Amino acid sequence: MTIPLWYAVATLAWADPAASTLGETAALTRSAPSALGNHGNAVVGAPLSSVTPSASGLIVPVAMPIADEVIVHKAERRLELMKDGRVLRSYRVRLGLVPEGPKERAGDFRTPEGRYYLVRRNPRSDYFLSIQVSYPNPEDVERARREHVDPGGSIMIHGRPNTLSHQPGYYAKSDWTDGCIALSDSDMVEVWLMTRDNTPIDILP
Repeated sequence: MTIPLWYAVATLAWADPAASTLGETAALTRSAPSALGNHGNAVVGAPLSSVTPSASGLIVPVAMPIADEVIVHKAERRLELMKDGRVLRSYRVRLGLVPEGPKERAGDFRTPEGRYYLVRRNPRSDYFLSIQVSYPNPEDVERARREHVDPGGSIMIHGRPNTLSHQPGYYAKSDWTDGCIALSDSDMVEVWLMTRDNTPIDILP
């Protein structure tokens, strides 16, 4: 399945006409081809169609494939969008403030490990878009019950905060989330457009 980029961006914008994401998304569509194309990330297999600006400065329509799986390699700080076992896109990510080990309880600042699903999208997030990960799964809940702790929740894939509390370079170089998986804003647009709800996500150590 593929979707036209112009339709997807328009749909994203209309989903939240009052939010700040609209301005940033519109700015991306007016940017050079690199804004939604090549970010220096590894691409395996056939590349996406080229993104070129029209005479008016707007990006012309292109089709983008839809991933059937997401894989996060925590140690490598990489998120991969997969289709039929091939890597469509690979992105640099930042993790929780305590990146080693699986999440066990609320407030441990760890990113979960295991198989989950993308379950809900929020264009009005405090970050530049967010997609919720289905942590805790039943195994997480049972473990937390045995240990008499709160497993926590609200684990997301998201972009940078809408209101920055650090210099921009900090978000690119440091693990800074409470346990979420963070990307650059332009990469987050691609992940948003190239995934659907209920897509499985495997978070590996």
